[in-house]
Amino acid sequence: MIREAAGDLRRGRQTSLSLTTAALDRIARLHGSLRAFITVTAEPALARARQADAELAAGHDRGALHGLPVSVKDLFATRGILTTGGSRVYRARVPDFNSTVVKRLEAAGAVLVGKNNLHELAYGVTSANPHFGAVVNPWDPQRSPGGSSGGSAAALAAGLVHGAMGTDTGGSIRIPASFCGVVGLKPTYGRVSRYGVLPLAYTLDHAGPLAASVRDAALLLNAVAGHDPADPSSSRRPVVDFAPAPGCSIRGLRIGIPENFFFERLDPEVNDAVRGALERARSLGAGLKPVRVPDMAAINAVARIVQLAEAASVLGPLLERRDELGGDVQALIDQGRLVGATDYLDAQRLRRRYQREFAGLWSEIDCIAAPTTPLTAPEVGQTSVRLGGEDEDARLAVTRLVRGINLLGLPAISIPCGLSGTGMPIGLQIIGPAFDEATVLTAAAALEDASVGISACPFDGR
Repeated sequence: MIREAAGDLRRGRQTSLSLTTAALDRIARLHGSLRAFITVTAEPALARARQADAELAAGHDRGALHGLPVSVKDLFATRGILTTGGSRVYRARVPDFNSTVVKRLEAAGAVLVGKNNLHELAYGVTSANPHFGAVVNPWDPQRSPGGSSGGSAAALAAGLVHGAMGTDTGGSIRIPASFCGVVGLKPTYGRVSRYGVLPLAYTLDHAGPLAASVRDAALLLNAVAGHDPADPSSSRRPVVDFAPAPGCSIRGLRIGIPENFFFERLDPEVNDAVRGALERARSLGAGLKPVRVPDMAAINAVARIVQLAEAASVLGPLLERRDELGGDVQALIDQGRLVGATDYLDAQRLRRRYQREFAGLWSEIDCIAAPTTPLTAPEVGQTSVRLGGEDEDARLAVTRLVRGINLLGLPAISIPCGLSGTGMPIGLQIIGPAFDEATVLTAAAALEDASVGISACPFDGR
């Protein structure tokens, strides 16, 4: 979508103004039924589109994103534009600065058309926001879009924007990408600056792109990645061109297929779709190598302790305004305040141990492939699911295959790999070594090129 539109701009088939106007018109038509946005920035967007057209006409080309409509999750600070975090607590918050991600998108010439709706304060997986309305899954309004970056994923799936930015603390980019049939990339911890992003859990938060294709996600990552002195956790590791080459090959790539955890208690249709994608990878020349991964159940437990404690530290002061918080967020903050200091410190010690254990896998394999979520999008309001003959809390099930990767800080992408019998998207997750987004993206792009994907979302607002 980004590559095609960028080509149309440069061949004179479109203008930034026409693309932006079309995006704003579609947002206006579908907003009431989709609720993917909290704030739409129509006038600034049109002004920026006119500026982009003038720059391109003068030969000043900022790159692939120049003149294209994008959106960001309403956690990213935007100068002079409401930034709510999806909460009534911040309903009047208008920053006087831009987050680093927004700065870099603007420097790349992107046109910001609005701020995406989300699960309140990014603390949940449904995006059923009690203050700004529940985000709708464009594939089926009766099913969850996932969260917390649900508005970003829904906007993409419904064709409202060419790219979007989200955040991922326990799967919040990859889950909605899986449920809404788009691509979602969680980069390595520290690869993308979080300066100006409302935090949830400082050592687990990641910022990353959602897009209609793997190469589009790579182009967004190219624009926003890199060291930022304003973010103490920002890495100085070199940034490369992450965009996979046309016709990229995975011949000889060693793909690890977990023998434990990741393929346990799956919906049969998810298992079949992911296994089918892996066989396609084999047909492309990749080597599929069975591996035993470290104890992911324990890693998830450690990740939950870290998130509960850090989120309680960050959000605890907001409990003075309980009447302005959703009940689920209040309950999680209260739960986090019960985590002891020794529990948190032990969790961080175990984290380092599991990171070392996981690092040992990369001498045997180049990446890991597994399902993103063990099921397709559950019904709105569904609190439990049945998988592998067992009843499981829906929230824990949805995050089971993604949460631990945040604790490890590794790059991971979700790409569509099929549809269920009810027409809901299924996600394939590819996980790689730290700071090797290039391999993750190449593997994903090769599978996408081989048509391991899905048809376009049919959402029309009804």
